[in-house]
Amino acid sequence: MSGPGPAAEAAGVRTFWQHLGLPGLIDVHTHFMPKNVLDKVWAYFDAAGPLTGRPWPIAYREAEEQRVARLREFGVRAFTAMLYPHKPGMAEWLNAWAAGFAARTPDCLHTATFHPEPGAPGYVARALADGARVFKAHLQVGGYDPADELLDEAWGLLAESGTPVVTHCGSGPVPGKHTGPGPIGAVLARHPRLVLVVAHLGLPEYTDFLDLAERYPGVRLDTTMAFTDFSERETPFPPAELPRLRALGDKVLLGSDFPNIPYRYGHQLDALDRLGLGEDWLRAVCHDNAATLFGI
Repeated sequence: MSGPGPAAEAAGVRTFWQHLGLPGLIDVHTHFMPKNVLDKVWAYFDAAGPLTGRPWPIAYREAEEQRVARLREFGVRAFTAMLYPHKPGMAEWLNAWAAGFAARTPDCLHTATFHPEPGAPGYVARALADGARVFKAHLQVGGYDPADELLDEAWGLLAESGTPVVTHCGSGPVPGKHTGPGPIGAVLARHPRLVLVVAHLGLPEYTDFLDLAERYPGVRLDTTMAFTDFSERETPFPPAELPRLRALGDKVLLGSDFPNIPYRYGHQLDALDRLGLGEDWLRAVCHDNAATLFGI
């Protein structure tokens, strides 16, 4: 993928947040996972053309240590290790890997995950006791109903602890049986204090997820891939909703989907800047909201 060299690219990203007077960026939606799992994720995107109708080249197909170094060079002060199971019996193993990754990567927010299965409450409780600070739920890949009774106790533990759960619950890029506002809305109705971070602003159901963010105090939205040229071609954000997005500025968090993006990292930042919602909004979204949420 063409673009500036690594040093010039990193300098451009740093210039963005330095201009805003920030100490760096906090990115709540980055992916780190065991190599064999990530290889399968990359293979999925390599074959995504028939699913999405267009190629999805991985911009940062690099070794783990190189990807960590890139985020640090960009000035990302804190990031996550979003990982997720696609079948039962997988989540606890992923959580063990993520705990090790967080231990050797102090700027990573210790991330965990879950799947509807009898052991979920137990291993979610153990992950919390071990210091997990954020969880990931992927309803499209996992193919499960978030309101499954097997998860009710786990959601309760997360709501009670105030631990954020970054959740891919919108129907993009490909809808799933349990995506859209309805299934996750049922979870929120049962656990109204849940700190739910809606990935990708819930694209393409932007309006419905703005509704949930206005209705529930714990619901937040991450910007992952939203407003980029790649997303705007197929799932444009409704311009009429920009005033609502501005008003919810304290509930919007920077997410990038690094490294699994088909463009350079700085394009997400440029896409947010060109919305014209103001520097105060950008400062909150790119750093301050997440700093408050995670106590950074």
